[in-house]
Amino acid sequence: MQKERIILGIDPGTNIMGYGVVHQKDNKMSLVTMGILKLGKYPNHALKLKKIFERTLSLVEQYHPDELAIEAPFYGKNVQSMLKLGRAQGVAMAAALYKDLPIFEYSPKKIKQAITGNGNASKEQVAGMLKTLLLFQEIPDHLDATDGLAAAVCHYFQGSAGPDTKNYSSWKSFLKDNPERLKKE
Repeated sequence: MQKERIILGIDPGTNIMGYGVVHQKDNKMSLVTMGILKLGKYPNHALKLKKIFERTLSLVEQYHPDELAIEAPFYGKNVQSMLKLGRAQGVAMAAALYKDLPIFEYSPKKIKQAITGNGNASKEQVAGMLKTLLLFQEIPDHLDATDGLAAAVCHYFQGSAGPDTKNYSSWKSFLKDNPERLKKE
């Protein structure tokens, strides 16, 4: 049975929101797009939240994803930062919910573990592995883009779309079933 879906991944942020879209057909995954929304130029938090909502809505309308994978805010020492990140995540989720999109939330550690096999991997290591998995040429200047993409790829590996979807627990198991995706240099 053929399984096809589009996954939108979002790394919420109050200065930069990263996003990535992947397409799955059967057990093959391909990159559709990735990018960022720069929010630093907006003068207040409320306006940033409005822009996050609008951009998420436009991504849903443009790419018609079947599911949203989003990075959960992580607990840090700065409560204000965590509160702002939670709001950013909330408005992105609200935009997806407005379009009846199922939402799946993953911790940063879970995403890194799924992509690299190491929950403590650096942003650079995650970006490098995504470049190998999805065969794109250059790592973007802002790693927030690959962080958003990583959320989508993590969700793909989880196989959350149902029983017909192959469940990969990590990049290693994906490469085992897809050896042609490993670029030899």
